[in-house]
Amino acid sequence: MSPNKARCGLLVLAVIDATGGSVAVAQNLDQGKPAPKLFAESCASCHRSPRGLAKGRFHLTLYLFLQKHYSSGSSSAWALTSYLESIDSGKRVAAKKPQAASTARTSLRPPAPVPAR
Repeated sequence: MSPNKARCGLLVLAVIDATGGSVAVAQNLDQGKPAPKLFAESCASCHRSPRGLAKGRFHLTLYLFLQKHYSSGSSSAWALTSYLESIDSGKRVAAKKPQAASTARTSLRPPAPVPAR
């Protein structure tokens, strides 16, 4: 190998090393944060509360939407999805109890039909 080719090869390696060393590896800044904190930092400026945000949405479509538009990684999108669904599932359970109680009151009927006059 000629000295010019060796120098050229060393120069290419030096340039690759210099640019590769100065370029930082992309980091997920949301990694390891709990879901309520993720919501507070990224969603609370537009949404006052997490209640109702997952209502009527499928788990997978909500995850894909959050991953594409609002989160910095798949793990934070999954955490936000689970958090929003847990908030809404607690609301649905509370909403079902009063409905059952109200139907019990309306199911009271007289023992026999009222005679016609």
